[in-house]
Parts: sequence; structure tokens; C-alpha cells
Amino acid sequence: MSTSSSHTPASAHPVRTGPGRAAVAGWLIAGIVAGSVLNEIIALLARAAGASEDFQPLQPGAFVSFTVIGVLVGAVGWAVVRRRSADPRALLSWLVPTVVIVSLVPDLLMFVSDYKPHADAAGIIGLMAMHVAVAAAAVFAYQRALPLNDTPRS
Repeated sequence: MSTSSSHTPASAHPVRTGPGRAAVAGWLIAGIVAGSVLNEIIALLARAAGASEDFQPLQPGAFVSFTVIGVLVGAVGWAVVRRRSADPRALLSWLVPTVVIVSLVPDLLMFVSDYKPHADAAGIIGLMAMHVAVAAAAVFAYQRALPLNDTPRS
């Protein structure tokens, strides 16, 4: 009779503390899709308000590309903060709005320069609304894909 057990110790199995990789990917894709749909609605509203049809940032090719990049880069930042911060919720509560505000600076500069062709007030305001919409969609996705631990680490 053998004295070894076929039972594997609990420490041999990694403990999963959140959604699996497929769920994370799914939530990030959902954030990208939601952000892109919101951006299309905002672009339509901006053009209805008089934005130039030729203002490149309101074209799907431009805003979908930047939405993908923004959501993915944001997810990396969220994951780093989530992993390394003693209190990620507190840090993200000021970091996310700060990043959004900084992302608006180039848009605001369009009001006083002519570096972006066909930029008019309706287009620029639409573009600024797009930044906020993507941030909202992304944070919603991050909260589900990469949930924060509510107990601060010491």
C-alpha cells in the first residue's frame, strides 16, 4: 500500500484573484467598442452642430485607432497602479481625471493655433467630449477586467 497521496497540496495551485485572461480581454474589447460607438455618436453630433466634415479627428479611422491605443495604454497603467500602489483606488481617483485633463491640452491649443486643418469650435468641443467618453468607457471596463482590492496594503 502506498503512503503517497494523489491529492495535490493547495499551495501548488495558483489562486486567481480576478477575472481570467479571456474575461480581461473581453472587457477591454468591450471598452474599445463602447468608446468607439460613443465617439461616433459624438462625431455625428459635432458635425450636426457645424463641425467640418474634413476635421480628421472626427473620422472613424482616426478616433477608433486612438480609442484602441488609449484603452490599451490605460489598461497597462491601471494594472501597474493596481499591482504596485498601497491604495490603488485613492491613487486612481485623482490620476484618472488628471490624465483626462492633460489629454485635453492639445485640443484646447487648437482654439488658439491653426496647426490642425479644419479645426473649428464644434469639432474641437466634440473631440474633447470624445476624450471624456473614452475615459468613462475604459474605466468601466477596467473596473470589471482589473478590479481593485478595497483593502489598502501596508
